[in-house]
Amino acid sequence: MIRVGTAGWSYPDWEGRVYPKAKPPGFHPLQVLSSCFDGVEVNSTFYAEARSEVVVKWAEQVKSEPQFHFIVKLHQSFTHGHVDLAETAPLAFRAQAFQSALEPLIRSGILDGVLVQFPASFHEQPDNVRRLGLIRSLLAELPLILEVRHRSWFEPPALASIQGLGYSLAHIDLPDAWDHPPKRFAPTGPIGYLRLHGRNQQSWFNRDVGRDERYDYLYTPPEVGALAKRADEISQEVDQTWVVTNNHFEGQAFANALEFKWLFNGRQPVPAPDEIVEAFPHLSEITEPRTQGGLFDG
Repeated sequence: MIRVGTAGWSYPDWEGRVYPKAKPPGFHPLQVLSSCFDGVEVNSTFYAEARSEVVVKWAEQVKSEPQFHFIVKLHQSFTHGHVDLAETAPLAFRAQAFQSALEPLIRSGILDGVLVQFPASFHEQPDNVRRLGLIRSLLAELPLILEVRHRSWFEPPALASIQGLGYSLAHIDLPDAWDHPPKRFAPTGPIGYLRLHGRNQQSWFNRDVGRDERYDYLYTPPEVGALAKRADEISQEVDQTWVVTNNHFEGQAFANALEFKWLFNGRQPVPAPDEIVEAFPHLSEITEPRTQGGLFDG
């Protein structure tokens, strides 16, 4: 099985495009996501510490959809900014609190892994390899998925280090650049993770634009088809595979995720909110009984 989901669910510009503007009592976005997809990547935990009382609510919202699993993104204090490798007690305390907060998902058997995402400035060098080792030791009981965005990590010695530390290295799709990761490489762990950031070449490298502009991209049907083939190839080499859409602006990640889900579902109609079909009319072909082939060929 290839799980499909979006990166996050809390975006103001999804109102009226993914979620209804007038919400019924008890509405939660996870109710929508879990009825359409196989999982979600939680990114709020990157910005704020995970809290068990919140995580419990996530598990409760999806209990009627047992196929729906979670990937949780590690807090930025582990991956962005300075970490004192000689004084690890503060980070160890955070790691213990993080794992404790995730217990509701772990007990329910719906936590598939933790995403450890570093910025492009994080290059392969001895101190950074030690940093990966520290994180691995602090979260030894959790499956870890590593996202690195600099090509230096994809040389054979670096890949061997990543594999030796027990990380599943993520495949990422983003605008082309000489120092970006290759599109394909041998797996380093049991999880295949294809994370899609969009291909907005103009905005991605512009330091003056905001997050929304950088991730403003809708994959075309041929691009979705090619990426689905890549995910299928990855799935032949690992125990489980995820495709996660992070091109979140104005619901584009949700729209593309539906397209992936349709392809992996044998081109059978997939459930979708009315709002997303209204925002992306071409989705009517794959979310209604009148689905026609050919959209993703070529």
